[in-house]
Amino acid sequence: MNMPSRRRFLAHSLLATSAVAGASLLGAPGRLWAAAGEPAPSPLLTRPIPSTGELLPVIGAGTSGSYDVDPGSAEYAQLQLVVKHFFEGGGSVIDTSPNYGRSDTVVGSLLADGGWRDRCFLATKIAADSAEDARAQWAESLRRLRTDHVELLQVHNMRDWQRQLPYARELKAQGRTKYVGVTHYTDAGLPELERILRSEKLDFIQIHYSVNSTNAAKTVLPLARDRGVAVLVNRAFDDGRLFSQVRDRPLPGWAAEAGVTSWAQMFLKFAISHPAVTVVIPATGKPERQLDQLRAGTGPLLSKAQQQELVRQFSA
Repeated sequence: MNMPSRRRFLAHSLLATSAVAGASLLGAPGRLWAAAGEPAPSPLLTRPIPSTGELLPVIGAGTSGSYDVDPGSAEYAQLQLVVKHFFEGGGSVIDTSPNYGRSDTVVGSLLADGGWRDRCFLATKIAADSAEDARAQWAESLRRLRTDHVELLQVHNMRDWQRQLPYARELKAQGRTKYVGVTHYTDAGLPELERILRSEKLDFIQIHYSVNSTNAAKTVLPLARDRGVAVLVNRAFDDGRLFSQVRDRPLPGWAAEAGVTSWAQMFLKFAISHPAVTVVIPATGKPERQLDQLRAGTGPLLSKAQQQELVRQFSA
């Protein structure tokens, strides 16, 4: 058996096994969690995009790393189940980038495979240093994503934003994207992001915010709220480093009151409990983790006191 055929065989075998093992998860709406012996959660909470009022589910999906896989591989077969769980569980926002290896191609393939494009709020980025490069990159992104438009186009890490943000607005005027914004992922970007928020009209920003990295809440998040700008939150798990800190740590005694049953849910619920945050976009390639993450978007939000307790625990 040659290697491509072997990969296809493994992928199909895994998908078939997953489908059998998770048959009750893939049945009628509301049965996603039945296989775990748990009641179905409430529908995902939603938040409005300030510039239009369009509602988005608060739990989205990032693709950095987790979606950078070989189409036809066993990992790709797992992602087919991840995406099925995501949409059937009420999710819609998927965020990708031409900088994320094969993620654009994989996202486009997954959406086509499952017929999910109409249910997807698709966000991608421009990461270029010239007008010519931006045009070429945009055309290639559409080809890989198998679409003629996206819902959100962001200037990646504010790269060459003085030139690329006007280009994104041109595409918005042409109907190729509905919203435009800028992104960053470290504290080093916060001062410039604040300046852009004060000087430019944006629909979205994307920034990091987590229990151990809260500087965005000092100025950028309140400013985004005041300016009527939606916020996507990345790195809510601090690129996974938070999990090493809680490996043997029990959840707070009040976790059940907030409907939280895992640390992943706690970290995500912390992010969406900030009133400026619209959607948090954790990445995963594991079906069971996708189900767990979706639960964070249901039930009560964390109180101010609960948020402050978490910050004290993880900033020590």
